[in-house]
Amino acid sequence: MERPKVIFLDAVGTLFGVKGSVGEIYSQIAREFGVHTNPEILNQAFSSQFKVAPPATFSDVEDMQDIPQHEFEWWYAIAHKTFEQAGVIQQFADFDTFFSELYIHFGTGEPWFVYADVIPALSNWRERGIQLGIISNFDSRLFSVLQALELRDYFDSITISTQVGAAKPDPKIFGIALAKHNCPAESAWHVGDSKNEDYQGAKAVGMRGVWLHR
Repeated sequence: MERPKVIFLDAVGTLFGVKGSVGEIYSQIAREFGVHTNPEILNQAFSSQFKVAPPATFSDVEDMQDIPQHEFEWWYAIAHKTFEQAGVIQQFADFDTFFSELYIHFGTGEPWFVYADVIPALSNWRERGIQLGIISNFDSRLFSVLQALELRDYFDSITISTQVGAAKPDPKIFGIALAKHNCPAESAWHVGDSKNEDYQGAKAVGMRGVWLHR
């Protein structure tokens, strides 16, 4: 197998994952605001709301400085509907303040853990002279999370759906990432945990897709 010029990786679920579950973290922080609910019910509600949410692309936003606010509002809607589905939204005296704290929390390293195989793999590829990049459907908090998890310096490029107006498996986001490295699709790999977004999305543009089944 010919060595790639660039290896791109997905972020959440590939490089790092959530400690426990999203539902557990939502429940933990909600308790600080006097709201008590079952973490499993919250996790199921989050999963269903996340699946039906529109893509976080914001392609109609002209000023990049407005993107963080749109990201915040996108996640706010998901969190609010999650607690509505769990039947406890009325228990919040101040949901806005709760959500602000929750949103900040997920922009730190605290709720995340790096998978054990990540650092050895990244170090090995770097030693072989392979460029590394991230293609992610996360948001701009990814930069602070990578920094907190001591992963940022491994990567030559970071391409995020909210900043480029396209989300995987849209070919546009892969094309933008490839252009940053002046690399043809056939000379690049993309590794990720989603069969549709990562594996199929990469293959559709001519890259080698690698499905990482965590």
